[in-house]
Amino acid sequence: MWLDEDAFQGVVASTPLVSIDLVVQNKHGELLLGHRLNRPAQGFWFVPGGRIQKNETLDEAFRRLTSGELGSAFDRASARLLGVYEHFYTDSVFGTAEDGIDTHYVVLGYHLRLPIDHALTLPSDQHSAYRWCSLNEVEASSEVHANSRAYLNALHMPYM
Repeated sequence: MWLDEDAFQGVVASTPLVSIDLVVQNKHGELLLGHRLNRPAQGFWFVPGGRIQKNETLDEAFRRLTSGELGSAFDRASARLLGVYEHFYTDSVFGTAEDGIDTHYVVLGYHLRLPIDHALTLPSDQHSAYRWCSLNEVEASSEVHANSRAYLNALHMPYM
């Protein structure tokens, strides 16, 4: 269920948002990053993802987000939960810190290894560009948001 702008602004000002981040890795081990157009994290390279809607199961949200962010729906069972993360921003989709609304996300980070030769259809409404980066590039770049770099430690953990 999507909220109208006034209701959503009240939610952002009052509560944490729950979202899924997609840590997508290709056959070369590179991670997919998009250059953010919108607040928060505007101007940074960031992993794809999005909010979970009210009354939407995690499986439904995962399929919707992978379809919308990657152009193909994937099942959550095909990904590995990296962990639960908290993202705090001094700004929001509604403006800067001076406008008085910050953003708090509780994020479920999922690692998705793309099938070999799987083509993606990437949208342009949230990101101005996309690129594949090695783990070393992600770790070393100050242009990659710290909240996206935070997933690197979990990527080095073996699958159970």
